[in-house]
Amino acid sequence: LRFADYIGRSDQVLWLDFVAGHKPSQTVPELLAMKRQRVVELIRREQPLFAGLPELLEKLAARYALGLASGSERPVVEEVLGIKRLGRYFSAVVTDSDVKHGKPAPDIFLSAAALLNVTPQACCVVEDSKPGVAAGLAAGMKVIAITNTHPAEELRHATHVVRTYEEIERLLLARR
Repeated sequence: LRFADYIGRSDQVLWLDFVAGHKPSQTVPELLAMKRQRVVELIRREQPLFAGLPELLEKLAARYALGLASGSERPVVEEVLGIKRLGRYFSAVVTDSDVKHGKPAPDIFLSAAALLNVTPQACCVVEDSKPGVAAGLAAGMKVIAITNTHPAEELRHATHVVRTYEEIERLLLARR
């Protein structure tokens, strides 16, 4: 398995492929639980956030209804949203377990738009993965791709490709 091929996709997809190729003694549910526990421990200890992200969310939430659509499992998402009380900025949270088809299918973004009570065409997705960019575009949304995990060339299909949160701020807040 190439880890980069699974960024932005569900853990279920990764573990199903891993089990098929490597035949470990653990079942997929056991592997999912082990990974979930380890990730939650790491989040609690490391409090990982990109510099400038909380400030950007605060500014965006003052103007827009924000939704979070994550391919991660809900316990992991909730742990991240607990860091610096980030959850307060989001009116809707959708995780991979809430939809039938994960990214690159558009389901997760369409579900978030429905929860926010907005049309997909009125939404702008901020993504850092290739499956996420594909899912946002398939949902009929504008997509801003940030080069946190993939180089710009791999994200080129997005509506905009940026390198910094300041560029996202300019795109979404500079004009009314």
